[in-house]
Amino acid sequence: MHKSKEKFGMDYSTFKTDVSKRRRSATTRELTKIAYSASKNVVSLAEGMPNEETFPFTEISIKLNDGSSFTLSERELGAALQYIPTQGYPPLLQCLREFQRRAHAPPLWESRDIVIVSGAQDGLSKTLEAIIGPGDPLLVHDPFYPGVEVVVAPHQAELIAIPQDEQGVVPEILRETLRSRQLSGKRMPKIMYINATGSNPNGVVIPLERRKEIYRIACEYNFLILDDDPYHFMHFEDVEPKSFLSLDTEGRVIRVDSFSKVISSGIRLGFITAAAPLIVSIELHLQSSHLHAPTLSQVILYKLLKVWGYDGLMSHFMGIRYFYKRRRDIIATLARKHLNGLADFTEPKGGFFLWIKVQGITDTWKMIMQRGVKEGVIMAPGAAFMKDPSKPCNAIRASFAKASYQEMDLALQRLAELIRGRKNEGISTRPFEDIVYIKRRFWGPLQRMHRYGRSYEWPHFRERDFGEKPVHFRSPYPGIIGVSSATLRATIDQQIRFADNMLKAS
Repeated sequence: MHKSKEKFGMDYSTFKTDVSKRRRSATTRELTKIAYSASKNVVSLAEGMPNEETFPFTEISIKLNDGSSFTLSERELGAALQYIPTQGYPPLLQCLREFQRRAHAPPLWESRDIVIVSGAQDGLSKTLEAIIGPGDPLLVHDPFYPGVEVVVAPHQAELIAIPQDEQGVVPEILRETLRSRQLSGKRMPKIMYINATGSNPNGVVIPLERRKEIYRIACEYNFLILDDDPYHFMHFEDVEPKSFLSLDTEGRVIRVDSFSKVISSGIRLGFITAAAPLIVSIELHLQSSHLHAPTLSQVILYKLLKVWGYDGLMSHFMGIRYFYKRRRDIIATLARKHLNGLADFTEPKGGFFLWIKVQGITDTWKMIMQRGVKEGVIMAPGAAFMKDPSKPCNAIRASFAKASYQEMDLALQRLAELIRGRKNEGISTRPFEDIVYIKRRFWGPLQRMHRYGRSYEWPHFRERDFGEKPVHFRSPYPGIIGVSSATLRATIDQQIRFADNMLKAS
């Protein structure tokens, strides 16, 4: 494994889960790493690698949009289609190390390392699984990227949501939350997830002084910072944001970079930069799942970086920054045109998304998830990005990344019509929620009910409890406050009978 140089003076074992501590490297993976670094006169019979002569591919040529091109010759292609060390394709690893040194200049770089992952989501998953155990608390900003909750939910992690303002996480609330937990004797968080630049979903860019204060709080309360930063080079500010990695004097930052937004989402590559002992733990998690990120993608990216160099890559980043800034400006103009008097929004300072807050409507879920699709517009309801998605949320996330200007115009026009239609119903804008008791035997029929498309009046179930416990449903009678549990039960029973009859008929 890596030669860990713990110059930061931190005991990283206190942050790892028991499962992570028990992981051991596979000998075959270590032999692959040794074979890659061995001299050419060493003959290896250790690995279970297929013979490249059996591969049906002989050449891959790639043409870039600037007119340049490169080819993977027979030797390079053989390497690109073969197993490699878990940490990544060695030439690409070296390129990325050099890039991080120039782009972020992290303190004590020699105590850090990099591991290449299959996109940022893979990096988040492996990192959180190494640190978050059953019931562990996790600091997040609210709203936040739902891909984090997907990872930690099976571990029943406690999400500690810190509110945001227009400049991101509010440090005063973060500090007070931690102080209160400490005084009450609650378990303290080991890590905080943060999306500091072009935050998904609200496009916030946290200013430097606030980043410094968040880092000081992390040092004071001894937690790590998981800096998910796929939009770092896609901000719309005049001043280049300073990353948490560049501020990290104690080795607390785990930085996740992604090529999905800046090179290609289908290439499925990202990389993690952290203190060497943490990289070791993450690499062991990778070994136990998919061995390593796609080799072909890594070799293609390496060849691209060699063609462009550091300056060419930064020039590319600048080009896409202007590209998305122009699209941000267009959707903001269209939102003012169509949503004036209906919704509020703040122009995002980075990223892909416009965060819209609808006036006079407390919950946008049903309006977007059911009526929106029927009326020809798909956006993301704000509740999907909140700590508790079961609570009403008046927000909507709209992406300006891919749709044409004409499509964005039409989408916002249709959204305006949806909002007006919802308001003109003249009834409560929050769907009534009730509690019904569902016995275990009902769940099979309920699943069949979904199969036959009769559950469209219920966007999703709440708190799926597979016993005789309360289960929350969105009422099929939105806005009618007087609906009782008995009425809901009767409706459910009717749908179950329909599903059973259809099953018998089939």
